[in-house]
Amino acid sequence: MTSVAEKKSHGLPYALGAYALWGTMPLYLVMLNGVDPFRLVAWRIVWTIPVCLMALAAIGGFAKLHAAFANRRALALLLLSSLLITLNWIVYVVAVQAGHFYAASLGYYINPLVNVLLGTIFLRERLSRLQWLAVAIAASGIAVLAIEAREMLVISLTLALSFGFYGLLRKRVAVDALPGLTVEVLLLTIPAIVALMFVPQGVRDFGDGWSLSFLLVGAGLMTGVPLLLFAVAARRMTYSALGFVQFLAPTMVFLQGLFLFGENLKPVQAICFVLIWTAIAIFCADMLMRMRRNAQPQFHQQPQPQD
Repeated sequence: MTSVAEKKSHGLPYALGAYALWGTMPLYLVMLNGVDPFRLVAWRIVWTIPVCLMALAAIGGFAKLHAAFANRRALALLLLSSLLITLNWIVYVVAVQAGHFYAASLGYYINPLVNVLLGTIFLRERLSRLQWLAVAIAASGIAVLAIEAREMLVISLTLALSFGFYGLLRKRVAVDALPGLTVEVLLLTIPAIVALMFVPQGVRDFGDGWSLSFLLVGAGLMTGVPLLLFAVAARRMTYSALGFVQFLAPTMVFLQGLFLFGENLKPVQAICFVLIWTAIAIFCADMLMRMRRNAQPQFHQQPQPQD
């Protein structure tokens, strides 16, 4: 039989794929600069729909989609999760278009620590002393931003909290990953169409050249594929372990801001990042020690034969 630990490890490749794709998202969004952020998010939703429907058709999953719509509790949770992920998308697009790569990166550095807190509060996952220490150090880093960089703090906390609660809802909803994602984008279809009808176009938009139009269509894949991978990982891994893998994406975004886009790193931002990275180092060390303990074979003393 497959052990519980083995079942949990089956989510790791999906998590790595999701966060690697999210780590390259700024490079994709920069090519879409000039498109109004609300319209860009609307186009992402519109072009994610065919991606989900084709994937459902490939696996014969329309019965599960119908069941999800028939389940009122699941539908309510997916409506909430769709609103949270839309907020996350809008804030992220605005941040990247404005060149706030560090704020976007910090949000997803904070998010794993938000995950462990949510796991403790809602999923009854216990935190060790080292994990509590990591949370406390991260909170001190957030406090530094609250003093001198409130704009960055608002972006980062909005990203961290919206995605944290999104993942929590997706973990609790009794719907498989692909049908759940399909329900989310279908629920967002009407708001997306309304946005495309009434939000004024930016400097660029769909139809302004084949390359831009192709990129907007491709945003459906860039949206749907990592979300699908994440949803699978969220159902197969503990919420704390899922947060451990997430450090891949913000590291990629931070390095892009530093070396590719030349964003100025202010002293207060540097102090915050040092504190957050310290918290992450403690968190990772604790996770590694737990993994090693769980991997060690358990030997049970055999009863001695009686004379």
